[in-house]
Amino acid sequence: MSLMDMLQQRLGGDAVNRISKQIGADPGTTNSTIMAALPLLVSAMARNTADQGKAQSLSNAVSQDHDGSILDDVPGYLERPDTGAGKGILKHVLGSRQTAAQSGLSQVTGMDQAKVGHLLTVLAPLVMGALGKSQRERGLDDRGLATLLTSEQESLKQSSPGVMGGLSRFLDQDGDGSVMDDVGGMLGKAFGGKR
Repeated sequence: MSLMDMLQQRLGGDAVNRISKQIGADPGTTNSTIMAALPLLVSAMARNTADQGKAQSLSNAVSQDHDGSILDDVPGYLERPDTGAGKGILKHVLGSRQTAAQSGLSQVTGMDQAKVGHLLTVLAPLVMGALGKSQRERGLDDRGLATLLTSEQESLKQSSPGVMGGLSRFLDQDGDGSVMDDVGGMLGKAFGGKR
């Protein structure tokens, strides 16, 4: 099962409603923002693993702190999401581009930027949990985890080429390998008309 399938299965209607209440947004906007944010986080993680040191750091973080058990009780987690952990994950994954990422998602989905930020802190531990579950079940080392993320990113590009092409440009506008260079109008084109 792919990471996205794993996450989407656990982030159905009830989870969306819980997250909506948590961040103070309507369920429709919350759902569309989740569907944009998950590929963004997976792609950002995949890009980070291109650097061997970052790939090893991610693998270590996953094996030490994210065994996948968070996915066994998503409703329980959503009652008391660990936003502290989420903030730490986002700092590593998005770095100084986090504000740009929030702004881009906000422009595309119509969700307030502060609420987008809260949503990302809720989602980040779930994405890491999905990685941890896959790592444990498949016995992946840092290289295997990097390969998994890259193949997931490629699969997303094939299933949603417009969205992922836009996300790719969003993640690295100037091609320098640095994640989140330029929000620009990219996501607006990818998700245009879906507000």
